[in-house]
Amino acid sequence: MKHFTISLLSVFLLPALVGAHCEIPCGIYGDEGRFALLLENATTIEKSMNEINRLSGENEKNNNQIVRWVVNKEHHADQIRDIVAQYFLAQRITEPAEGDTAAAKAYTEKLIALHKIIRTAMKCKQTTDPKNAQTLRDHINAFQALYNAK
Repeated sequence: MKHFTISLLSVFLLPALVGAHCEIPCGIYGDEGRFALLLENATTIEKSMNEINRLSGENEKNNNQIVRWVVNKEHHADQIRDIVAQYFLAQRITEPAEGDTAAAKAYTEKLIALHKIIRTAMKCKQTTDPKNAQTLRDHINAFQALYNAK
């Protein structure tokens, strides 16, 4: 029975572990793919907000569906924060060389842009205002422009 339980847990837990980025320079993941995921998550957050607002305005509320859309919105905001932290901050944005003021300025601008993404993703979790989803998308696009300028 013990082996069955361990096997069963492995089946359910292993996909979550395998799906995580290993944080080694394997070259499998690309920057453009990460930006596409960030924007896809922002779009999903906006759709979730719109559905929450629509369902909340109906005479006969469907609380179950509202909760499902809230959970979906939260999940995608967390995915954005994970990509920003694990992919960009931990692996792609590197400290400038000592005394390189131009690189230090670019580094600081990227950090500020990433912080804005994280903060706005948090704001999207706290609200159902689609303007926050648009602001999130704007911050992602602004960071992408900074990042691609290298």
